[in-house]
Amino acid sequence: MNTQILEPTTVNILRCASRLKTGALVAFPTETVYALGAVATDEQAVKKVYEVKRRPADKPLIVAVAKKSAIDTVAVNIPDKARLLIDKFMPGALTLLLDRAPCIPDIVTAGSDTVAVRIPDNEIALRLIELTGKPVVVPSANTADRASSTLAAHVKEDLDGKIEFILDGGQSEIGIESTIIDVRTDPPTVIRGGGTSLEEIEAVIGKVQIKREKPAARPPEIEVLFSAYYDGMVGTICAKYDELKAEGKKPVIICLDSSMAAFGDRKTVTVGSNYEQYAHNLFAVLRKAESERYDAVIAEGVKSEGIGASLIARLIKVSNGQII
Repeated sequence: MNTQILEPTTVNILRCASRLKTGALVAFPTETVYALGAVATDEQAVKKVYEVKRRPADKPLIVAVAKKSAIDTVAVNIPDKARLLIDKFMPGALTLLLDRAPCIPDIVTAGSDTVAVRIPDNEIALRLIELTGKPVVVPSANTADRASSTLAAHVKEDLDGKIEFILDGGQSEIGIESTIIDVRTDPPTVIRGGGTSLEEIEAVIGKVQIKREKPAARPPEIEVLFSAYYDGMVGTICAKYDELKAEGKKPVIICLDSSMAAFGDRKTVTVGSNYEQYAHNLFAVLRKAESERYDAVIAEGVKSEGIGASLIARLIKVSNGQII
């Protein structure tokens, strides 16, 4: 199969929607990361998603719809707090865990009675889902052992020859996945930090609880470590870098613009000037480090506020919990 990267013209979006309806897989941009789409009610197509991504069968998939009214077609018994979050944050980088509707097959939910639902805040994604006319599963468009894709080129690196089309929407706006919150619990439970911050959520529905996400089951292609944020963070990172160099390894530090000088002549790569840019560039920088054959990435820590809390959650996952 020859995987084609397509410009997101009306004709090409319609072409991709037509292929989705026939059971094909299509990758496309969202505001968080690129998604690998298949019709959620097509069990055979969803099975191909798991195979292509090499994703464990016990990991459920997020289902995307194009309109708020369509949420009621994939979920039932929607709580009042969920409605408040839908009104405030959808379309957007928030996924709600709800009771699933009968139309959603077991393979999507890994056999559970819940379904994860979101509406992407990306015109290409919304148009594609709308033209498909059915809910679409939207896991990240990468294999399970790679960082999430934030560019069409990243998708092609991982999935070339395995899917037909990639719609190219440029670099993902946010760069990390959506926040997932289980609104069936009291109080609601954030089970994955992401593009919508805890503070934003609590401003709408009050206090929530947090369930810590498990580190990735598969080791990444490159060793990733990160430092907790504290006054001595720079010294800790420098010491770890020097230790790795002494072992004959090739490390690199990823950090904010303002921190680069503090690391002296050690190899650094900037992720931007603020936490939003850090999130936006994180996965792309990790992929760049892999391609340049670094042995280890040491990531500068961030404060647990705003999107910083979501960044910490992503760093815990990609590093398998290796905190220095």
